Amino acid sequence: MDSRLSTILRSPEQEYSIGIYRGSSPLDLRPVPESANPVLTRESVTDAKAGLVADPFMTRTKTGWSMFFEVWDLNDRRGKIGLATSRDAAAWTYRRIVLVEPFHLSYPYVFESGGDYYMVPETDQAASVRLYKAASFPDHWQFQCSILGGPRLVDSSIFAWQGRWWIFTETGRLVRHSTLRLFYAETITGPWCEHPKSPIVAGNAHKARPAGRVIVWHGNPVRFAQDCEPVYGTAVRAFAITALTPDDYAERPITPEPILCGGAAAWNSGGMHHIDPHLLADGSWLASVDGWRDIARYD
Repeated sequence: MDSRLSTILRSPEQEYSIGIYRGSSPLDLRPVPESANPVLTRESVTDAKAGLVADPFMTRTKTGWSMFFEVWDLNDRRGKIGLATSRDAAAWTYRRIVLVEPFHLSYPYVFESGGDYYMVPETDQAASVRLYKAASFPDHWQFQCSILGGPRLVDSSIFAWQGRWWIFTETGRLVRHSTLRLFYAETITGPWCEHPKSPIVAGNAHKARPAGRVIVWHGNPVRFAQDCEPVYGTAVRAFAITALTPDDYAERPITPEPILCGGAAAWNSGGMHHIDPHLLADGSWLASVDGWRDIARYD
């Protein structure tokens, strides 16, 4: 979640919680019957006075699932990275906050590469995109390096494709949530180069801001975007990337309508703005998502 949006309490406010969805494809996901959504709320957090939990990213090991997410701490009014674990991805247990910095943290994009675990959280207040590596997974993380720098770098989404590393990041300064830039590198630590077709989205808050993990589906990378009109966190849209090289970029919307939006349940009645899909052995897809409801004030 945007550090500036979190800092300023809105009216009505958006209280975010986390749920688990499952379906036959990453575009057709529904609440999991065996999960009591939301699976994590601000009340789940035991080591901070949480105002919300949001931006969930999962990873799977031999012993189960780990989920990382923003915990908005009301005491010092900044985001920190929390951890929850599960054996079956249905019932989750909150563990503790695992990453704290003197600046706001959110959107903890966690991934595995070469047997190591990395995290690229949003660190916009530090004016950089920072790479962390697990010294002891899942609860001890060490800063490695800054891989991009600039005055606004929000919800950076990193992925590997055809021998290179790629990063989408939202950079709209005058009109927020409206500009998406693309960078690439030969290695995770760089050097990183901006793509010649970047920004790939300009002046469009319906599809610029990243909304979760980039996946590969039907042979193409798929990026998810927050629809931030008419308000932040309205819905999630999906785009198939049909060309991705150092010289070329092209994409198309997979569906004309959002794949996630506000639901009938109270916890996500206002809207949804994040998805982290994972392909399971049986061919189905499991995803952590978040959603929000309007509240008059934080308790």
